[in-house]
Amino acid sequence: MRSREYDLEFREKAARIRDWGTCLLILAGLLWGWCAVLLLTDYEVESGYSSTKECEARLFTEGGTANEGVRAQDYCADERDWPEALAVLGLSIPVALVGTALVTTGSVSRRLSGHSQAMRELDRLAERRKEKSKESEA
Repeated sequence: MRSREYDLEFREKAARIRDWGTCLLILAGLLWGWCAVLLLTDYEVESGYSSTKECEARLFTEGGTANEGVRAQDYCADERDWPEALAVLGLSIPVALVGTALVTTGSVSRRLSGHSQAMRELDRLAERRKEKSKESEA
């Protein structure tokens, strides 16, 4: 395989790695958004026979937790509690780390490939200049 073909294949592979990393970062962002929705938005729960109760956003409540919940007639505390939101946030961390690593690897690989191509071109130009200077001396 020639150097140019290998270099182009290398750059395509690096671009695919970077694109996978970007997709994982988007997924992590969606998970962070979901966590924010769970913590910051008001919601409704069914509190009994066809009746609903308006509940305050989980981050802004001072009420009981799911441990008290329905026993204390607090249906809101049972519906959205901290463990669910923290599980979503915890799941997003490894996804974001892997995505960051892939984006970095793909970007650096492409940049290094471009740099090595530029160095090869400079070497060719230097060789041509040497050949021309030898011809002009003769």
